[in-house]
Amino acid sequence: MAEEKAPQQEAAPQKPASPLRQAIQHEAEDLGLDQVNFVKEALRWQYNWIGLAGAALFALLSGTGLPLVLAAGLEMIYLSVVPQSSRFRRLVRSWKYAEEKRKREMKLSAMFMEMPPELRTRYAALDTMCRDIRTNHSRLSSTSQMFLDQMQKRLQGLLEAYLRLLYADFQTGQYLAATDSAAIKQNVEKLERALPSDPPKVQEINRKRIEILTKRLEKHDKVRENQNVIKAQCSALEDVLQLIRDQSVTMRDPQQVSDQLESLVHEVEQTEETVRQVEDIFELATPDVDESLAALAGDSSADSGPVARTRVRN
Repeated sequence: MAEEKAPQQEAAPQKPASPLRQAIQHEAEDLGLDQVNFVKEALRWQYNWIGLAGAALFALLSGTGLPLVLAAGLEMIYLSVVPQSSRFRRLVRSWKYAEEKRKREMKLSAMFMEMPPELRTRYAALDTMCRDIRTNHSRLSSTSQMFLDQMQKRLQGLLEAYLRLLYADFQTGQYLAATDSAAIKQNVEKLERALPSDPPKVQEINRKRIEILTKRLEKHDKVRENQNVIKAQCSALEDVLQLIRDQSVTMRDPQQVSDQLESLVHEVEQTEETVRQVEDIFELATPDVDESLAALAGDSSADSGPVARTRVRN
Protein backbone atom coordinates (compact mmCIF):
# COMPACT_ATOMS: atom_id res chain seq x y z
CA MET A 1 0.00 0.00 0.00
CA ALA A 2 2.89 2.31 0.76
CA GLU A 3 4.25 1.75 -2.74
CA GLU A 4 0.86 2.58 -4.27
CA LYS A 5 0.59 5.86 -2.36
CA ALA A 6 4.10 6.98 -3.19
CA PRO A 7 3.41 8.01 -6.82
CA GLN A 8 0.43 10.08 -5.68
CA GLN A 9 2.60 12.23 -3.43
CA GLU A 10 3.62 15.49 -5.04
CA ALA A 11 6.30 17.92 -4.09
CA ALA A 12 5.06 20.80 -2.00
CA PRO A 13 4.73 23.94 -4.09
CA GLN A 14 7.38 26.54 -3.40
CA LYS A 15 6.16 29.62 -1.67
CA PRO A 16 6.51 32.61 -4.00
CA ALA A 17 8.89 35.32 -2.93
CA SER A 18 7.43 38.47 -1.49
CA PRO A 19 7.22 41.56 -3.72
CA LEU A 20 9.81 43.32 -1.57
CA ARG A 21 12.26 40.41 -1.85
CA GLN A 22 11.69 40.23 -5.61
CA ALA A 23 12.42 43.95 -5.90
CA ILE A 24 15.64 43.55 -3.90
CA GLN A 25 16.76 40.60 -6.03
CA HIS A 26 15.96 42.50 -9.24
CA GLU A 27 17.95 45.53 -8.07
CA ALA A 28 20.87 43.31 -7.02
CA GLU A 29 20.94 41.74 -10.48
CA ASP A 30 20.85 45.18 -12.12
CA LEU A 31 23.82 46.33 -10.03
CA GLY A 32 25.75 43.09 -10.57
CA LEU A 33 25.73 42.17 -6.87
CA ASP A 34 24.87 38.55 -7.68
CA GLN A 35 28.26 38.08 -9.41
CA VAL A 36 30.65 39.25 -6.68
CA ASN A 37 33.95 37.37 -6.21
CA PHE A 38 34.05 37.15 -2.40
CA VAL A 39 37.54 35.57 -2.31
CA LYS A 40 38.91 38.54 -4.25
CA GLU A 41 37.09 40.95 -1.95
CA ALA A 42 38.52 39.14 1.10
CA LEU A 43 42.02 39.54 -0.34
CA ARG A 44 41.44 43.26 -0.92
CA TRP A 45 39.97 43.89 2.53
CA GLN A 46 42.05 46.50 4.36
CA TYR A 47 42.30 44.46 7.58
CA ASN A 48 43.80 41.58 5.62
CA TRP A 49 46.48 43.87 4.21
CA ILE A 50 47.13 45.32 7.66
CA GLY A 51 47.72 41.81 9.02
CA LEU A 52 50.01 40.86 6.14
CA ALA A 53 51.95 44.11 6.47
CA GLY A 54 52.32 43.53 10.21
CA ALA A 55 53.67 40.02 9.63
CA ALA A 56 56.14 41.32 7.04
CA LEU A 57 57.31 44.08 9.41
CA PHE A 58 57.70 41.63 12.28
CA ALA A 59 59.71 39.30 10.03
CA LEU A 60 61.94 42.21 9.00
CA LEU A 61 62.57 43.26 12.59
CA SER A 62 63.14 39.73 13.88
CA GLY A 63 65.35 38.72 10.96
CA THR A 64 63.57 35.38 10.50
CA GLY A 65 61.04 34.08 7.99
CA LEU A 66 58.90 32.31 10.59
CA PRO A 67 56.34 35.16 10.83
CA LEU A 68 55.87 34.99 7.05
CA VAL A 69 55.30 31.25 7.19
CA LEU A 70 52.73 31.67 9.96
CA ALA A 71 51.09 34.54 8.07
CA ALA A 72 50.84 32.38 4.92
CA GLY A 73 49.14 29.60 6.88
CA LEU A 74 46.74 32.00 8.55
CA GLU A 75 46.02 33.58 5.16
CA MET A 76 45.02 30.20 3.72
CA ILE A 77 42.67 29.61 6.65
CA TYR A 78 41.33 33.13 6.32
CA LEU A 79 40.59 32.72 2.60
CA SER A 80 38.86 29.40 3.17
CA VAL A 81 36.62 30.66 6.00
CA VAL A 82 35.90 34.38 5.66
CA PRO A 83 34.56 34.45 2.04
CA GLN A 84 31.99 31.79 3.06
CA SER A 85 30.74 33.85 6.00
CA SER A 86 27.24 35.23 5.49
CA ARG A 87 28.11 38.33 7.54
CA PHE A 88 31.13 39.05 5.35
CA ARG A 89 29.05 38.56 2.19
CA ARG A 90 26.40 40.98 3.46
CA LEU A 91 29.17 43.46 4.25
CA VAL A 92 30.69 43.16 0.76
CA ARG A 93 27.27 43.50 -0.88
CA SER A 94 26.64 46.65 1.13
CA TRP A 95 29.98 48.06 -0.10
CA LYS A 96 29.21 47.17 -3.69
CA TYR A 97 25.66 48.51 -3.45
CA ALA A 98 26.86 51.84 -2.05
CA GLU A 99 29.60 52.09 -4.70
CA GLU A 100 27.32 51.23 -7.62
CA LYS A 101 24.61 53.54 -6.31
CA ARG A 102 27.12 56.39 -6.07
CA LYS A 103 28.32 55.73 -9.65
CA ARG A 104 24.75 55.61 -10.92
CA GLU A 105 23.86 58.87 -9.17
CA MET A 106 26.97 60.56 -10.61
CA LYS A 107 26.06 59.33 -14.10
CA LEU A 108 22.48 60.57 -13.77
CA SER A 109 23.71 63.90 -12.42
CA ALA A 110 26.05 64.26 -15.41
CA MET A 111 23.13 63.52 -17.76
CA PHE A 112 21.01 66.14 -16.04
CA MET A 113 23.70 68.82 -16.27
CA GLU A 114 24.29 68.09 -19.96
CA MET A 115 20.63 68.47 -20.94
CA PRO A 116 19.23 71.82 -22.11
CA PRO A 117 17.17 73.94 -19.66
CA GLU A 118 13.78 72.96 -21.11
CA LEU A 119 14.43 69.25 -20.46
CA ARG A 120 15.71 70.02 -16.96
CA THR A 121 12.48 71.87 -16.31
CA ARG A 122 10.42 68.87 -17.42
CA TYR A 123 12.38 66.61 -15.08
CA ALA A 124 11.99 69.04 -12.18
CA ALA A 125 8.23 69.17 -12.77
CA LEU A 126 7.97 65.36 -12.67
CA ASP A 127 10.13 65.26 -9.54
CA THR A 128 7.74 67.71 -7.87
CA MET A 129 4.81 65.56 -8.97
CA CYS A 130 6.38 62.47 -7.35
CA ARG A 131 6.99 64.43 -4.15
CA ASP A 132 3.33 65.41 -4.05
CA ILE A 133 2.28 61.77 -4.45
CA ARG A 134 4.55 60.74 -1.58
CA THR A 135 3.28 63.55 0.62
CA ASN A 136 -0.40 62.79 -0.03
CA HIS A 137 0.05 59.11 0.81
CA SER A 138 2.33 59.66 3.81
CA ARG A 139 -0.74 60.49 5.91
CA LEU A 140 -2.11 56.95 5.64
CA SER A 141 -2.14 54.46 8.51
CA SER A 142 0.96 52.54 9.60
CA THR A 143 -0.50 49.30 8.20
CA SER A 144 -0.05 50.73 4.70
CA GLN A 145 3.66 51.47 5.12
CA MET A 146 4.76 48.35 3.23
CA PHE A 147 2.88 49.47 0.13
CA LEU A 148 4.15 53.01 0.62
CA ASP A 149 7.75 51.78 0.62
CA GLN A 150 7.13 49.88 -2.62
CA MET A 151 5.46 52.95 -4.10
CA GLN A 152 8.39 55.20 -3.20
CA LYS A 153 10.93 52.81 -4.71
CA ARG A 154 8.92 52.60 -7.92
CA LEU A 155 8.56 56.37 -8.07
CA GLN A 156 12.32 56.75 -7.68
CA GLY A 157 12.92 54.15 -10.38
CA LEU A 158 10.51 55.92 -12.71
CA LEU A 159 12.27 59.25 -12.09
CA GLU A 160 15.63 57.73 -13.02
CA ALA A 161 14.17 56.06 -16.10
CA TYR A 162 12.49 59.34 -17.09
CA LEU A 163 15.83 61.14 -16.85
CA ARG A 164 17.51 58.50 -19.03
CA LEU A 165 14.73 58.79 -21.62
CA LEU A 166 14.98 62.58 -21.64
CA TYR A 167 18.73 62.28 -22.16
CA ALA A 168 18.19 59.79 -25.00
CA ASP A 169 15.73 62.25 -26.55
CA PHE A 170 18.35 65.00 -26.24
CA GLN A 171 21.05 62.84 -27.88
CA THR A 172 18.85 61.72 -30.77
CA GLY A 173 17.75 65.32 -31.29
CA GLN A 174 21.38 66.41 -31.56
CA TYR A 175 22.09 63.67 -34.10
CA LEU A 176 19.04 64.50 -36.22
CA ALA A 177 19.85 68.21 -36.15
CA ALA A 178 23.41 67.54 -37.35
CA THR A 179 22.36 65.14 -40.14
CA ASP A 180 20.80 66.49 -43.34
CA SER A 181 18.91 63.51 -44.76
CA ALA A 182 17.75 65.51 -47.80
CA ALA A 183 21.35 66.29 -48.77
CA ILE A 184 22.30 62.63 -48.33
CA LYS A 185 19.44 61.56 -50.62
CA GLN A 186 20.54 64.09 -53.24
CA ASN A 187 24.10 62.74 -53.12
CA VAL A 188 22.85 59.18 -53.55
CA GLU A 189 20.69 60.16 -56.54
CA LYS A 190 23.56 62.13 -58.09
CA LEU A 191 25.97 59.19 -57.72
CA GLU A 192 23.43 56.74 -59.14
CA ARG A 193 22.79 58.95 -62.20
CA ALA A 194 26.50 59.33 -62.93
CA LEU A 195 27.31 55.67 -62.26
CA PRO A 196 26.77 54.32 -65.83
CA SER A 197 29.09 56.91 -67.38
CA ASP A 198 31.86 56.61 -64.77
CA PRO A 199 35.06 54.64 -65.49
CA PRO A 200 35.09 51.11 -63.97
CA LYS A 201 37.37 52.05 -61.05
CA VAL A 202 35.27 55.11 -60.24
CA GLN A 203 32.12 53.01 -60.43
CA GLU A 204 33.53 50.62 -57.82
CA ILE A 205 34.33 53.46 -55.44
CA ASN A 206 30.99 55.21 -55.98
CA ARG A 207 29.05 51.99 -55.36
CA LYS A 208 30.71 51.78 -51.95
CA ARG A 209 29.87 55.44 -51.33
CA ILE A 210 26.24 54.76 -52.22
CA GLU A 211 26.22 51.83 -49.81
CA ILE A 212 27.60 53.97 -46.99
CA LEU A 213 25.18 56.83 -47.67
CA THR A 214 22.24 54.39 -47.80
CA LYS A 215 23.22 53.04 -44.37
CA ARG A 216 23.33 56.59 -43.06
CA LEU A 217 19.80 57.17 -44.34
CA GLU A 218 18.60 53.94 -42.73
CA LYS A 219 20.16 54.97 -39.43
CA HIS A 220 18.63 58.44 -39.67
CA ASP A 221 15.13 57.02 -40.21
CA LYS A 222 15.54 54.54 -37.36
CA VAL A 223 16.79 57.23 -34.99
CA ARG A 224 13.81 59.46 -35.85
CA GLU A 225 11.42 56.57 -35.24
CA ASN A 226 13.20 55.82 -31.97
CA GLN A 227 12.90 59.46 -30.90
CA ASN A 228 9.16 59.39 -31.53
CA VAL A 229 8.86 56.33 -29.27
CA ILE A 230 10.89 58.08 -26.54
CA LYS A 231 8.80 61.25 -26.74
CA ALA A 232 5.55 59.27 -26.58
CA GLN A 233 6.75 57.29 -23.55
CA CYS A 234 7.87 60.43 -21.71
CA SER A 235 4.49 62.07 -22.33
CA ALA A 236 2.64 58.93 -21.22
CA LEU A 237 4.71 58.77 -18.04
CA GLU A 238 3.91 62.40 -17.27
CA ASP A 239 0.18 61.85 -17.90
CA VAL A 240 -0.05 58.75 -15.70
CA LEU A 241 1.85 60.29 -12.79
CA GLN A 242 -0.26 63.42 -13.03
CA LEU A 243 -3.39 61.25 -12.84
CA ILE A 244 -1.98 59.39 -9.82
CA ARG A 245 -1.15 62.74 -8.20
CA ASP A 246 -4.71 63.93 -8.74
CA GLN A 247 -6.14 60.68 -7.38
CA SER A 248 -3.81 60.72 -4.37
CA VAL A 249 -5.72 63.68 -2.93
CA THR A 250 -8.69 61.42 -2.14
CA MET A 251 -7.34 57.87 -2.63
CA ARG A 252 -6.83 55.79 0.49
CA ASP A 253 -5.60 52.55 -1.07
CA PRO A 254 -1.82 52.59 -1.61
CA GLN A 255 -1.99 49.07 -3.08
CA GLN A 256 -3.91 50.44 -6.05
CA VAL A 257 -1.27 53.14 -6.56
CA SER A 258 1.50 50.57 -6.26
CA ASP A 259 -0.16 48.40 -8.93
CA GLN A 260 -0.51 51.38 -11.27
CA LEU A 261 3.14 52.25 -10.79
CA GLU A 262 4.21 48.66 -11.39
CA SER A 263 2.38 48.63 -14.71
CA LEU A 264 4.01 51.94 -15.64
CA VAL A 265 7.45 50.65 -14.66
CA HIS A 266 6.93 47.65 -16.96
CA GLU A 267 6.02 49.92 -19.89
CA VAL A 268 9.02 52.20 -19.31
CA GLU A 269 11.37 49.20 -19.07
CA GLN A 270 10.09 47.95 -22.42
CA THR A 271 10.74 51.36 -23.97
CA GLU A 272 14.26 51.49 -22.55
CA GLU A 273 14.89 48.00 -23.88
CA THR A 274 13.75 49.17 -27.32
CA VAL A 275 16.19 52.09 -27.14
CA ARG A 276 19.04 49.75 -26.16
CA GLN A 277 18.20 47.38 -29.00
CA VAL A 278 18.37 50.22 -31.52
CA GLU A 279 21.74 51.29 -30.10
CA ASP A 280 23.00 47.70 -30.34
CA ILE A 281 21.92 47.55 -33.99
CA PHE A 282 23.99 50.62 -34.73
CA GLU A 283 26.99 49.16 -32.91
CA LEU A 284 26.70 45.95 -34.94
CA ALA A 285 26.45 47.96 -38.16
CA THR A 286 29.56 50.01 -37.38
CA PRO A 287 32.09 47.28 -38.41
CA ASP A 288 30.42 47.03 -41.82
CA VAL A 289 30.83 50.75 -42.35
CA ASP A 290 34.42 50.59 -41.12
CA GLU A 291 35.17 47.81 -43.59
CA SER A 292 33.67 49.85 -46.42
CA LEU A 293 35.73 52.88 -45.43
CA ALA A 294 38.89 50.75 -45.20
CA ALA A 295 38.22 49.31 -48.64
CA LEU A 296 37.55 52.79 -49.98
CA ALA A 297 40.80 54.07 -48.48
CA GLY A 298 42.65 51.07 -49.91
CA ASP A 299 41.33 51.78 -53.39
CA SER A 300 42.35 55.42 -53.08
CA SER A 301 45.88 54.55 -51.96
CA ALA A 302 46.19 51.99 -54.77
CA ASP A 303 45.19 54.64 -57.29
CA SER A 304 47.47 57.32 -55.89
CA GLY A 305 50.45 55.00 -55.33
CA PRO A 306 51.82 54.85 -58.89
CA VAL A 307 51.30 58.56 -59.35
CA ALA A 308 53.23 59.31 -56.21
CA ARG A 309 56.06 56.99 -57.22
CA THR A 310 56.19 58.61 -60.64
CA ARG A 311 56.49 62.05 -59.07
CA VAL A 312 59.35 60.85 -56.89
CA ARG A 313 61.19 59.49 -59.89
CA ASN A 314 60.72 62.72 -61.74
